Amino acid sequence: MGTRIIDGKTIAADLRGKVTDAVHRLRRDRGIVPGIAVVLVGVDPASEVYVRNKSKAVAESGMRAFDCKLAASTSEAELIALIAKLNADEEVSGILVQLPLPKQIDAQKIIAAIDPAKDVDGFHPVNAGRLASGLSALVPCTPMGCVILAKTVHETLAGLEAVVIGRSNIVGKPVARLLLSENATVTITHSRTNDLPSVCRRADLVIAAIGRPEMVRGDWIKPGATIIDVGINRVPGEGGKARIVGDVAYAEAMQVAGAVTPVPGGVGPMTIACLLLNTLRASCAQKGLPAPKV
Repeated sequence: MGTRIIDGKTIAADLRGKVTDAVHRLRRDRGIVPGIAVVLVGVDPASEVYVRNKSKAVAESGMRAFDCKLAASTSEAELIALIAKLNADEEVSGILVQLPLPKQIDAQKIIAAIDPAKDVDGFHPVNAGRLASGLSALVPCTPMGCVILAKTVHETLAGLEAVVIGRSNIVGKPVARLLLSENATVTITHSRTNDLPSVCRRADLVIAAIGRPEMVRGDWIKPGATIIDVGINRVPGEGGKARIVGDVAYAEAMQVAGAVTPVPGGVGPMTIACLLLNTLRASCAQKGLPAPKV
């Protein structure tokens, strides 16, 4: 039996469909329409593409999209003032500030200025602390997507040995905490881990999020293991054109692993789908309604 390719596009489309159905029920039964404000500061081509894709997905789900585009010269005080306005706006259920920000703005101050109840990125210290403590919280979207993808392969993650490669606050740490909540046995590794290949070889589940192109080789992988590749790296391709690869050597992994996410088309689509789910959950919580069944 060959290696399974975990189709993130199809799984994300299914989740987005369920969120859309829940949004329509919320509008019909309660007259509530969730809304998300996406804030983009400056002109960054990659960020503009992400924001455009997010706004399109929000509109398709039946939610309101509030796009806030600011000049690159925007001051930190001006951005904080905008966030305060969005925090107070009852039509805005979630706030997402696209990173990176211009150098004159401290990203941590901006994240801390967002109302934790509207922090649909799941980066606010309150949400990070609640997640670390095992309490309900808005969870970062990419880690949530990773766990959902892993659960399409495994009926339960309980008892699995999971290795997370990378310790960022955006992916590595929160995905490790989510895996712990699923009763997996979790090891967080990083660039200074001694003999990283041997640590990976014992894993039933590998989450690769270290930002190094094709770092995880086929001989690092336990036969039959599940590989979730978070990396998005641009490397030179044929004819001088860039190509996108993950943190895992995909062709090599396909010879060994039981299941692998492709790049692109794996984790990426899940991030936006989970953003929509977070916004729906935030809207219901703000209105005192139970979490929607999705």
